[in-house]
Amino acid sequence: MASSSMTSSRSSSSSWTAKQNKQFEEGVAMYDKDTPDRWQKIARGVSGKSAGEVRKYYEALEKDIMKIENDQVPIPNYNSRGYGGSRF
Repeated sequence: MASSSMTSSRSSSSSWTAKQNKQFEEGVAMYDKDTPDRWQKIARGVSGKSAGEVRKYYEALEKDIMKIENDQVPIPNYNSRGYGGSRF
């Protein structure tokens, strides 16, 4: 799961629903970086998002991936007792 800092970077301009995120993923898979008017084409398939919002979301995801790949995201500190017998 994404850290709170990564989540906030993606949601700073507007919130995204699960449906919009899925539409975004499908659009990115369909239109590669060499596609003319890529962001406009992807945005047409994402309900309620502009080309600018789509591009900004993509750029935030790229930054998140770069942080993960460069080990700049801390490893979560899970409870050592595990999930089996612990009470919440």
